[in-house]
Amino acid sequence: MSQINIRNKKLLPTKKERHKLFGSSDPGPRTKPVEKEQMADLQNSKQDFLFNIDTVGISNVKHPIRIPSQLTPEIQTTIGTFTFGSSISQDSKGTNMSRFTQQLDEYHQEGFAIDLTTLKKFTKELADRLKQKDAKVEVTFPWFFERRGPASDLAGMNHADAFMKVSYHQETGHDIEVGLTATITTLCPCSKEISEYSAHNQRGNVSMAVKLKEDFNEQEIDWKAALLEAAESNASARIHPVLKRPDEKMVTEQAYENPRFVEDIVRLVAADLYEYDFVENFKVSCRNEESIHLHDAIASLSYDKNDEGN
Repeated sequence: MSQINIRNKKLLPTKKERHKLFGSSDPGPRTKPVEKEQMADLQNSKQDFLFNIDTVGISNVKHPIRIPSQLTPEIQTTIGTFTFGSSISQDSKGTNMSRFTQQLDEYHQEGFAIDLTTLKKFTKELADRLKQKDAKVEVTFPWFFERRGPASDLAGMNHADAFMKVSYHQETGHDIEVGLTATITTLCPCSKEISEYSAHNQRGNVSMAVKLKEDFNEQEIDWKAALLEAAESNASARIHPVLKRPDEKMVTEQAYENPRFVEDIVRLVAADLYEYDFVENFKVSCRNEESIHLHDAIASLSYDKNDEGN
């Protein structure tokens, strides 16, 4: 006869009793108003609060967004990480934080497309909503693009990290900065020069931040694709998601034919950005994740076309 094991079931207190056991207490008396119109609004207090504040707002706001692109896929949905802000004057205690996310949700309901036209409209409306002279928004996001093998033509998806910063002021209008971090391959010129055969190579990250000219037309030029091309076309070789053997042969030979120091990369990329008519000023940096060292190699430069001739 098989033996039946009977386990005693633990008798627990009710959920309410358990909560009290771990520190919960009954609600206290409610004496303050519950209607918004009757509640105190500390943030709108007016008196001398000692200093103006350059920027106050919220950051690390993650939200779904739509990205238009001139590369495949032309419309994509991704996640944007937002920072919103505005200045406040010395006689204002604070800002109404909920207004930032309230406006974000309103744009989301209409399908939030992250392009410059939309963000310029967003910042102007945000300044009006906050009853301030200025407002700014910054959004960072992964941008995906199709990349095909050079020999097989097999497609896969690559991505770069992009950002857009749009500021608005009633007196000066809009100020726009965009940027991109692209991944490349670099092959060491020194290693190639001194070795009997082969040369070490590594993955490099090229970061670009550019201020766009006021007359920039995003319908004609996709700034993301333009910055990506500036980084990749000056590398030893491009990064590919899908490589068959004929592809790999082509990519490794191309890298060997185009050795690059980090110093070379930032100067070559800077030359392309300088030739872009829509760029007013820029900063370029490169970080190589060295394959034969524990450290990274870095270089950076900045240039302002407005300073020419001074």
